[in-house]
Amino acid sequence: MGWNMSVTAISLQNLDVSYGTTKVVQGVNIEVAEGESFALVGESGSGKSTILRAIAGLAPDWTGAISVLGAARGHQVDRDFATRCQMVFQDPYGSLHPRKTVDAVLSEPLLVHGFGNRSARVAEMLAAVGLDQRFRFRFPHQLSGGQRQRVAIARALMLEPKVMLLDEPTSALDVSVQAEILNLLKKLRRQQGLTYLMVTHNLPVVSFMCDRMAIMQKGRVVEIAPATALHDGSFTDPYSQSLYAASGGNPDRKDQP
Repeated sequence: MGWNMSVTAISLQNLDVSYGTTKVVQGVNIEVAEGESFALVGESGSGKSTILRAIAGLAPDWTGAISVLGAARGHQVDRDFATRCQMVFQDPYGSLHPRKTVDAVLSEPLLVHGFGNRSARVAEMLAAVGLDQRFRFRFPHQLSGGQRQRVAIARALMLEPKVMLLDEPTSALDVSVQAEILNLLKKLRRQQGLTYLMVTHNLPVVSFMCDRMAIMQKGRVVEIAPATALHDGSFTDPYSQSLYAASGGNPDRKDQP
């Protein structure tokens, strides 16, 4: 799968993020190439999701430098940023408005940003995420968890961003549905030339979806490794090695969706 190391899609330089007086991310430096799928892994509370929230503008108390597709991210609301980068959340039910139809949910970003041809774009994106047009005027409570996550992915893609932030996008779903959503994300990345920065605690997901990963512990990146390290165990940091061992070593035997 092609990714271009000479073009940086996401750059984090000396990133610190705080909640109140608590510093939850410290000194993070990561470069994600255009077209790459990059994972943030580590135990719960290691700061993975906080990094995504800082990039997305949802955790405003940060210092350092964040840039996406060469454009620096400020601390203010940045309307243009939404056309470059979007986030898909863990809980597809909590992230969709309960009293808005799928059509309204998907049309809203287009309305806000003044895009025309909305009806055709909604129909096109429903098809792209594998949902029949009959879902268009349903409400979130009328959909299964997997269908709701497909709608959330479609909503994130409405403005044609090239960078997607994925926060445990399958962990709230039934195991039987997780593989479907991972396969969909893999297909969309290929078809639309997307760059993924993905938070997960699930090493088999990294093995299936990603090119490289940053292993995080207590708010810091302890190692950046290729996904192939999940096959040959070539981690150098003791914490990374312990995570790998705890996952049972080579994840392929329980991997492929």
